[in-house]
Amino acid sequence: MIDKKDIRALTKDALRDFFVANGDKAFRGNQVYEWLWSKGAHSFEDMTNVSKETRAMLEANFVINNVKVDTMQRSSDGTVKNSVRLHDGLLVESVLIPTNTRTTACVSSQVGCSLDCNFCATSRLKRMRNLEPGEIYDQVLAIDNESKLYHNRPLSNIVFMGMGEPLMNYNNVIKAIDRITSEEGLGMSPKRITVSTSGIPKMIMKMADDGVKFKLAVSLHSAIESVRNRIMPFSTNFPLTDLRESLEYWYQKTKSKVTYEYVVWEGINDTKEAVDALVKFCKYVPCKVNIIEYNPIDDGEFQQASDAAVNMYIKELTKHNIVAKVRKSRGKDIDAACGQLANKES
Repeated sequence: MIDKKDIRALTKDALRDFFVANGDKAFRGNQVYEWLWSKGAHSFEDMTNVSKETRAMLEANFVINNVKVDTMQRSSDGTVKNSVRLHDGLLVESVLIPTNTRTTACVSSQVGCSLDCNFCATSRLKRMRNLEPGEIYDQVLAIDNESKLYHNRPLSNIVFMGMGEPLMNYNNVIKAIDRITSEEGLGMSPKRITVSTSGIPKMIMKMADDGVKFKLAVSLHSAIESVRNRIMPFSTNFPLTDLRESLEYWYQKTKSKVTYEYVVWEGINDTKEAVDALVKFCKYVPCKVNIIEYNPIDDGEFQQASDAAVNMYIKELTKHNIVAKVRKSRGKDIDAACGQLANKES
């Protein structure tokens, strides 16, 4: 029995070579590649301009490990939450977040997560595996279709803020973004894509060296080392000094501002000391701060801070000419949490 390979793991050149090796014309590879990426075909039978004999040959040698939206929930505010089933039965989540001016896809990069952020629901799930480029692409394609169906406009933005740490699946995330931004794929601008990381300095520097064109967001949540280590224990391996240096390197190489994602929790980082530390950290590289409304995952220590505490952050950041906005949680009536924190507007 042939061990069939996922055909989407092949480059266009590899597809062309496959057809030549099997006595066909190289251009046939171009046709199939277009069906797989530009047209999002999930079955060889969908490839209507390819002969039945060729489709049978593809079926005999390859599979298309596409994802399927297992369940979909729609919120009263227009948010759509997808539970996405992978070819091996595992599940991830993706979310469509609409506003008056844009629709944003929040997508997952891993099944579960290997990090241990105490405030995050995904961290309670064991990391099962990385998502393949095609599985990431499929999440985006499904949300693009939902955006057109429910909001009469195509998807405008993508944030990698779903399940998993994108920089721990770096190669596949980069390949997925290449497909998404390619004219032979979805043709989206990389400037409309944001990759959010919990802060892995060596990978941030690698992105800078690789000359990526998408935006960078960092889940910071505290600029006080001891507090950050308490809420994000893995960060003991990545001190704030290392993170700061990697971000300085990022800006030096890319000239692209950094976005800090920041939740204010009651009794954890709702003090003037915490605000002052964040202001100081923001001075190192040009940046903006998104203060995220938190959706509690239980009745434990992580609870949304008071409006007064949030307003204190906004006031102090603004006073120091740091752009800061409060991002309200979306889709509360369907519990549309998306990965690291909660469903949020980009």
